[in-house]
Amino acid sequence: MAQQYKVTQRGKLLPFLFETLTTHEGWSKKTVKQRLQGSSVYVNEQVQTKHDYIVNVGDSVTIGVAQRTGYHTNKQALKLEILYQDKDLIAINKPSGLLSVGTNKENKNHALALLRTQLTRGKQSVKLWPVHRLDRDTSGILLFATSKEVREAVMDRWSSTQKIYLAVVEGNLSKDADTITQPLRLDEKEYRIHVGAHKEAKPAITHYKTLESKTSHSLLEVSIETGRQHQIRAHMAWMGHSIVGDERYGTKGGRMGLHAHTLSFSHPISKQKLHLTVDAPKTFYDLLQ
Repeated sequence: MAQQYKVTQRGKLLPFLFETLTTHEGWSKKTVKQRLQGSSVYVNEQVQTKHDYIVNVGDSVTIGVAQRTGYHTNKQALKLEILYQDKDLIAINKPSGLLSVGTNKENKNHALALLRTQLTRGKQSVKLWPVHRLDRDTSGILLFATSKEVREAVMDRWSSTQKIYLAVVEGNLSKDADTITQPLRLDEKEYRIHVGAHKEAKPAITHYKTLESKTSHSLLEVSIETGRQHQIRAHMAWMGHSIVGDERYGTKGGRMGLHAHTLSFSHPISKQKLHLTVDAPKTFYDLLQ
């Protein structure tokens, strides 16, 4: 069975696990690390694998039961929310902290693999292709196709797809609404996006408007005409208002304040206009305080 604990003091996830499981439950540190690396640890029902992830007072930390396959029996926490599904396309609400697809260094606990498992009936695995990706710590709408042809058809018109995000950023902006047109380029050595004119830079257009402002943070609605890697994160940091919790371009913290809120496009087969939207979770809005 899964074990659940409440956080009573703000701090990093791994020290909390050591204190809770090693000191009080008798677990070895090796076992604790294996559970964390094996995606068997959830914070507020969202899988977390980062040892330095910040947990806050009142957070719920759940430890799942590890299995040989790398999955665990906490299926309720792992079940992905499906926002839209037909024979060609499937959209899910990806939680923060979950990879969109796997890499060579990751196990099979990512959205693509979990969705395949969730949809598979019998021995034949469901075939899925990601239409786009969200960063690990970005929550919200993630779209998959059931064939390469459908994926390519959607991608052919991706520039005309309406993509709206919610973002919690540091500070208060001098303009309530504006457009950022600074080009972007990827530094592959640092795996970091640089902003500004450069022979290798590509055009990037980001629109934003302020929805709410607090003393130190602001809630923005952000739409992008282009879909460059880390576009919103890099553009906001360039303005001096980095995304809250974005350790790459700003300050390390809890979950990152970026949520894919709306996706609107024409269905490549039926030609029907699809308007997908999902609100951000409470943990996102808590960042505004």
